[in-house]
Amino acid sequence: MVHSWHKSRSTVLTVGAVLGSLYYLYTTKPELFNNALQAYQTLTNNNNQSYHKAVKPIPDEVENNVEEKINPSTAVPMPVDFTTLGKANSTAAVPLKKRAPKKFTSKNSKAQANNCNSNYAVPSVDSDVIVFYSTLTGTSERYANLLHMKLKEVLTKEPELINIDYIEDLDEYFVAPKRENIVYLFVVPSYENESPLDFFLETLKETYNDWRIDSTPLAKLGGYAVFGLGDSENWPEEDKFCYQAIQTDKWLGKLGARRIFPVGTGCIKTDAEQVLEEWVLHLANTLKDKNIPEMMDIVDSDDEGTDEEAEAEDNAVVDVEDMGAIIKRTKESNEDVKKQMVAKDSPTYNSLTKQGYTVVGSHSGVKICRWTKSALRGRGSCYKFAFYGIKSHLCMETTPSLSCSSKCVFCWRHGTNPVGTTWRWQVDPPKAILDGAMEGHYKKIKQLRGVPGVNSARFAEAMTVKHCALSLVGEPIFYPHINEFVGMLHEKHISSFLVCNAQHPDELAAMDQVTQLYVSIDAGKKESLKKVDRPLHRDFWERFQQCLEILREKRNQRTVFRLTLVKDFNTEEIEDYADLVEKGIPCLIEVKGVTYCGTSKGNPLTMKNVPFYEEVKTFVERLNEALNKRGLAYGIAAEHAHSCCILLAQDRFKIDGVWNTHIDYAKFFELLESGKEFGPIDYVAPTPEWAVYGAEAGGFNPEDTRFRRKTKHNLALAEQERLAQEAKDQAEEKVNSIEEKTTEAVEIVDEEPMEVEFF
Repeated sequence: MVHSWHKSRSTVLTVGAVLGSLYYLYTTKPELFNNALQAYQTLTNNNNQSYHKAVKPIPDEVENNVEEKINPSTAVPMPVDFTTLGKANSTAAVPLKKRAPKKFTSKNSKAQANNCNSNYAVPSVDSDVIVFYSTLTGTSERYANLLHMKLKEVLTKEPELINIDYIEDLDEYFVAPKRENIVYLFVVPSYENESPLDFFLETLKETYNDWRIDSTPLAKLGGYAVFGLGDSENWPEEDKFCYQAIQTDKWLGKLGARRIFPVGTGCIKTDAEQVLEEWVLHLANTLKDKNIPEMMDIVDSDDEGTDEEAEAEDNAVVDVEDMGAIIKRTKESNEDVKKQMVAKDSPTYNSLTKQGYTVVGSHSGVKICRWTKSALRGRGSCYKFAFYGIKSHLCMETTPSLSCSSKCVFCWRHGTNPVGTTWRWQVDPPKAILDGAMEGHYKKIKQLRGVPGVNSARFAEAMTVKHCALSLVGEPIFYPHINEFVGMLHEKHISSFLVCNAQHPDELAAMDQVTQLYVSIDAGKKESLKKVDRPLHRDFWERFQQCLEILREKRNQRTVFRLTLVKDFNTEEIEDYADLVEKGIPCLIEVKGVTYCGTSKGNPLTMKNVPFYEEVKTFVERLNEALNKRGLAYGIAAEHAHSCCILLAQDRFKIDGVWNTHIDYAKFFELLESGKEFGPIDYVAPTPEWAVYGAEAGGFNPEDTRFRRKTKHNLALAEQERLAQEAKDQAEEKVNSIEEKTTEAVEIVDEEPMEVEFF
């Protein structure tokens, strides 16, 4: 009944409106109604007369002739093949097709756009060529180098060799290529587990489905060809062998690129090198051929009819008895599509474990921080102890998501961590992640039992986690069940310090109460942010701005801006940073110099990009001045010179002239469990004098012992400090000696006053 109403309601309402209007005229203005009725009758009569004049009568001879032709006695019977009556054929009854919106495909339009490129140059040995490859174990890189070497013998220009995994911005090559008529060649492996290649394929797919981008952005390329590597012995499924190479070929074609040679596939355990040599030989002959290749539809022939087949499958009639099997098959297929983010014994897994990580489940990790080891030996805690009262040996550093949506230049895990803009992996339950993280953390702590210098009292304390820093690597807020995970931490009275990179506004808006909420602010301008963070989202700046607006509205949260200064990248944008602070109004602002983690293919930083502590102090003082000029009440509250880190705080954290940036953790859990609304000021604690900005200790706890390794530099530094201390002591001794002599002289004068004679 409801369906019938929705189907015909527009007709019913229209008829009702017309009848209502006529009734209104009939009751209120009968003369107008009568005039309209007479006019309608006159018009109808005129139309009938015109029709009869236009239609001529059929002559009698024509009518008789027609009757003779259709006389049954003279008609010839139609031949019928009775042998096919029992078989299904095209004349069989066809079920009515379900009404559905028409599906339009852009195959023809894309092909036409492809063929109509008047600037297209036939690929030749004179063309510019780029060889792209992706690798986890180095095998694909070896074959890519082999391809590169063989092409150098054929081409007039040496081809470029680029690792896709380290490309900062894929759009420069696969959305808006800077050079026309260039040839792309690919050496593509296929992995059953997660790899950087998955993000590359996901990017191609998103580009194809993005309505804001031209339907054929790669039409200006000279052409492309793909060679796939696989393992036919360990991967016997025919549809899985070199499947990522086939997908690469498909999506490049859909984006308008011309396939100049078919996909080549080789097994790394049998014939890969031989097949590659044959493939390169035929590819070289193709480049030498000056004849214009036939322009076919850019869509791979394997994909032809997929839309129609999918539509036919959607419209097919299914018996109720078959629904169970279909649901089961659909569920199994969906499960097969999703991979594990970090599968056990995968290259990513092995790389992370070598770096000291304990991989938890399929997408989480935990690691012992070096400051935890330092605190256990009484050599000091990290800046979080100076700023917020977190003892490093009581802190667990973990993440429920090893994947990230940025490729920051200062990240130390380039090429080893999964990346993505959407969650496309299997999801582990939050309880399993928390239990696994704590188990892995405690195992790492126990391994430090025999380390020289470990304090037994602190070692015992370390076996009870009190704080959780959700900032290890990746993007913790990316995990679909992050709120449940944080809630489980709070149930155990473990404080939560969550860090995000301001690229997931929906997840940030949905975030529940945490002890402290960080947002990484790595640049003040759009261009600088793209250069430093290298975000994967095309609308990264809009997402960034939206996150700041969301952070401003979270007045019940204790919010922090974390600024990482990278020299020659983002250290001159004082006013731009002030604009962002004015937009987000964070409670606290951490400013930290970048930590040098070595140089790699994906990390362009050197020691020249690491600012000195004095430079960080100058930046903070200038930023504080810019904020105060805007009427924003901030002040420089604390510092930790060893970490090259300084903290700014809103003036409301300065109570009775004393900074209160530390956290009363017992008070926080009391307020949280009460169910009442509370704000960041409700659970503050005083900042110790040794941590206040400008203190002689520079944020180092006097109860700990400062330790320096016995390097030449440190020995020279220690000698300088020793000499300076000796000079200081000698100066103090001289001052004390002078003061003592002065005091003695004054005492003598007071005891024996001089007699003065007047003449």
